[in-house]
Amino acid sequence: MSCGGPHETDCAEVLDHLYEFLDREMPDSDCTKFEVHFEECSPCLEKYGLEQAVKKLVKRCCGHDDVPADLRSKVLGRIDLIRSGEAVPDHDVSVSASGDDVSTTSVTTAARARPSGSDLPGVAKE
Repeated sequence: MSCGGPHETDCAEVLDHLYEFLDREMPDSDCTKFEVHFEECSPCLEKYGLEQAVKKLVKRCCGHDDVPADLRSKVLGRIDLIRSGEAVPDHDVSVSASGDDVSTTSVTTAARARPSGSDLPGVAKE
């Protein structure tokens, strides 16, 4: 995606790091570069607006469930293990708020994809 015009910050870089920008998980200087890019590039601005709207919708619809303290602790502990590079067992099982068994594979995948955030729905930041 590109408007075809030259930019100081390439469209591919902006789109590759769009979620980091949305979650404010990047340095302020990079955020400023992205904001300038959005002012210049309407296709990237449109993509940003769409992703921002989806994020707000998910937060509104899914962000109000209370998470049991022990589950929150297990998820954050697993994220810390992944960030530290320690081996993480593939067979860990946690219990969801409804009492169902939930594989933590999705937590592992999410933590690897979002290495600097615990901004998970229902999981308060420390």
